[in-house]
Amino acid sequence: MTAYAMTAPGVVRAPGVVRVPRDTSVKVRRVVSVRPLPTTAGRARRVMLVLVVLALIALLAPRAFAGSESTDAIAFDTYTVAQGESLWSIASAITGPGEDVRDTVSQLQTLNAMDDSSLRAGEQIHIPALER
Repeated sequence: MTAYAMTAPGVVRAPGVVRVPRDTSVKVRRVVSVRPLPTTAGRARRVMLVLVVLALIALLAPRAFAGSESTDAIAFDTYTVAQGESLWSIASAITGPGEDVRDTVSQLQTLNAMDDSSLRAGEQIHIPALER
């Protein structure tokens, strides 16, 4: 069935606009467009796109979460804390001539994941490997 736009003389309507008379005997049906079912090729393209995106995420995600700290391997020895020793006394014993003991204390705290410099007798801590 073809619909024609009926307008008064001199009235211009936009293309595709149809005025339906208010007659109740005319039934108006709404036309719904139906998308065609996806083809196998279209489905394969979507699957490949998802796989490529996942591969990119797998390659780039570790770099995004990696810290900017160097990952140089540090050789260390295990040291057992004796009665009356402090982190400062241990650091001063292993600090080389011309080096700052504060840097060694900081390095020991970082190496042992310590929040402060408190130690207990018998506790084992990691110290940088001493040259032998």
